[in-house]
Amino acid sequence: MLVKPSGRKGLSFAFDLIPLGLEYIASSIQDAVEEVHIVDLELDTRSFQECLSFYNPDLVGISLSATEHNQTLRLAKAAKNYGATTVVGGYHPTSVPDLMLSHRQIDVVVRGEGEQTMRELVAKGSAQEVLGVSYRQGERVIHNADRPRIENLDSIPFPARHLRLYPYKSADRTTDCDVLIMARGCHGLCSFCCEPSMSDGCSRCRSPENVLKEILEMAQFHDNKPVSVMFADPNFIGNARQVDRLCDLLMEHDLNIEFGALVRADMMANNPRLVKKMCQAGIVKFEMGIESPNAKDLASTKKGVATKFHKQAVKNIRENGGRAGGTFVIGLPDQTAEEIKTFPVYAKEIGLTAAAFGIATPFPGTEFYAELDAQGLIFETNWDNFDEMHNVFKAKHLTKKEIEELATYCMAKFWNLDTFIDHEFVYQKRTQKKKPIVDFVKERSLNLGFMSNNGNELQKDNFHQHVKTFLEAYVDPRVEAYTRSVEVHEVLEVSRVLRLMGPQKLQCTLNLDETQVSFIFKTTHESVEYIRVTHGRVDDSTINLDVDLNWLLEPSNLNLLKTPKYLFKNNMSVKKLWSTFRLFVAVGSEFLISIIPRNAK
Repeated sequence: MLVKPSGRKGLSFAFDLIPLGLEYIASSIQDAVEEVHIVDLELDTRSFQECLSFYNPDLVGISLSATEHNQTLRLAKAAKNYGATTVVGGYHPTSVPDLMLSHRQIDVVVRGEGEQTMRELVAKGSAQEVLGVSYRQGERVIHNADRPRIENLDSIPFPARHLRLYPYKSADRTTDCDVLIMARGCHGLCSFCCEPSMSDGCSRCRSPENVLKEILEMAQFHDNKPVSVMFADPNFIGNARQVDRLCDLLMEHDLNIEFGALVRADMMANNPRLVKKMCQAGIVKFEMGIESPNAKDLASTKKGVATKFHKQAVKNIRENGGRAGGTFVIGLPDQTAEEIKTFPVYAKEIGLTAAAFGIATPFPGTEFYAELDAQGLIFETNWDNFDEMHNVFKAKHLTKKEIEELATYCMAKFWNLDTFIDHEFVYQKRTQKKKPIVDFVKERSLNLGFMSNNGNELQKDNFHQHVKTFLEAYVDPRVEAYTRSVEVHEVLEVSRVLRLMGPQKLQCTLNLDETQVSFIFKTTHESVEYIRVTHGRVDDSTINLDVDLNWLLEPSNLNLLKTPKYLFKNNMSVKKLWSTFRLFVAVGSEFLISIIPRNAK
């Protein structure tokens, strides 16, 4: 029984929804064992004990990250009590095999790539002389020699997708999602990344023909329905020639697949023709490790990418209607609050349509960890908090509280309405269509729910303050400047709503303690003149909607009953009541039309 724990959290999990590593292991050993099953505890409704009883495994294998360390120990203890042999693998156990084996419930650690090692392990029934494993012999820990990396990646069987028990969905919760790997390893040597310890800067690539064969099988697995697929390679275009060939092969097929990829900014900047070709082939979502706008940060982390490449890389993506996403690292030892606050501004200036701001986290096996550990700066001992959302080491200029609130500040400053509209503006270059306003609102609701749920989980001890920080940071004059220059009604399909509403100045005010932030939407019969986000309220609005965030942070039936009265408390005049009625007719009509079956329209 191969197990994915449910403790994975933080930014890293965004590209790690599907346990692809376990599916590779399963396909590699399935003809060497009587049965193999994959249990994803993120989605399985059964308890772990019920899974043990149902499958009755001789061996339980667990793939884990640092944040799953504690849960893995609990799972392994239950498996040992059940009588199963326990094996762990992944970046984290590879880096700390002695730590894992200091717990008696762990029998074997698989270091590095696991396919060949696990196959040999189950075939022999013993860890002795199996390359790439660590195990206990009495009271001694034995580290067998490393296993050479698999050079011919085409020789590895495709992941055992047929063993999936659950539907994996994209952020919209309706579209199927999947993941695949074209290459392993990365030539980069970033000090904070786990990849160098696994690949030593060596990159290996599958043949484009082999990758296409898997993609065609994947499409069939999903019944040729729309699928969102992520290439999980740490550096997708490390081998540009192979990617170019794959694009040629993809364009020979009419696939209902939208691809995303993890890429380096220098490669995207220096290969504009390939970027165009990738977008034409359906590879349209890109995540780049921007890290910082400051050269000193890039040098200290050995990023190996100069800032001059950032803007050109984004330009190449945007020109072809692609999604330019970037990640930033905040809370590095020498960073100041003033420097970090420039990060979301820089992200918008270079044109990113998506950005994430992760707190610098020293993972075992990285150069970053070794440096901080040697100086005694790592104060956190709970692996649950090594999630890129909590500060775990002493920085020179900032406290733990300040760094964590700066992460919230950066997220709020970037993810404003102008960013969401800009995303649709770029996407329109490919679709040549306006996004229906109902679809846009639904997507923003999912975004809000995602941020709220994860924020509440990751910062539950200080969630109220983080919401306040988010709200105060959300006020930004660039929203109005952007929406005046890029006409919202030319990006979103709102013509019917505008006709029904008529000229309005809609004000939606969010209240939290003494903090008030208002969203102002100025419309005519045909256009959205501007959107403004401001502190306080304006007096000349025609419609007022008020939301008390204190009630949302502390949900109860009583607060739920109070909400409608509070929502409309500033709309008591006849004129404002009529305007509000027109708003609800417009919104109601739009949603009603959106749910009518397409063939009935």
